[in-house]
Amino acid sequence: MTETTHPAAPPRPWYAKLFRASGPVIPVVRLQGVIASDPRPGRLNIAGVAPLLKKAFAFRRAPAVALIVNSPGGSPVQSRLIAEHIRYLAQKHDKKVLVFVEDAAASGGYFIAVAGDEIIADPSSIVGSIGVIYAGFGFVEAIAKLGVTRRLYTAGENKSTLDPFLPEKEEDIERIKQLELDTHETFIDYVKARRGPRLKGPDAELFTGEFWTARRGLGLGLVDGLGDIHSTLADRYGPDVQLKPIAPKRSWFQLPSFGLPARAEADLVGDALARIEDRTVWSRIGL
Repeated sequence: MTETTHPAAPPRPWYAKLFRASGPVIPVVRLQGVIASDPRPGRLNIAGVAPLLKKAFAFRRAPAVALIVNSPGGSPVQSRLIAEHIRYLAQKHDKKVLVFVEDAAASGGYFIAVAGDEIIADPSSIVGSIGVIYAGFGFVEAIAKLGVTRRLYTAGENKSTLDPFLPEKEEDIERIKQLELDTHETFIDYVKARRGPRLKGPDAELFTGEFWTARRGLGLGLVDGLGDIHSTLADRYGPDVQLKPIAPKRSWFQLPSFGLPARAEADLVGDALARIEDRTVWSRIGL
């Protein structure tokens, strides 16, 4: 008996992939790092984030935009600029914004998270820290021991406010405290405007600068649910949902040098100091 052979099936044309059945595509933007206007890698600011958000919200058929927030806070101005830009794009494109918290959405990181329509966090994520902090150093006694004299000339009696080499003045402290109170009020107003009746704790508890795990934050109305991005989106949009990461392109000078001249020592020192500063901000919430 002669065995019958069947010809191999022809390969599918390239354009067939365009018409295959698949789930919805959800663009995902990661907002990670200390919030600062400094453009160094790892910093979070409106200049670096705006192009990514614009690209994510341009997905016309996407039912939502997902944001992964992982930040201990930083600049209140940059935090508000990012949050306001998220809301602007959400309204412009009529998109729902789902925020997923990783290690932390604290202080300015929480300010950004509040721009979402929903906040979903890991049970152990850190959330809250709705407050304002100013920190500095004083070297008055140190320079006195070294025999150093501070020479400072200003036009304007308050130009040397909180100079670290001059003794503290009570009026300077009061001025800084008022700046903090003004900034804190802006933070509180934004949280109340965005979270509204979902907040379940008294002002005296929510707005002291304290932070909590998301498990506790859920009871306070600071987050809307506990979970992770993959399971949450699969539950809502089906198992075939596709996550599309929107990431910045790496420029040539971020690639390995392969013998190119090293960066200037000043840049290396600046990066080292920036990393120390970032580590200090993270450590405030125990991370």
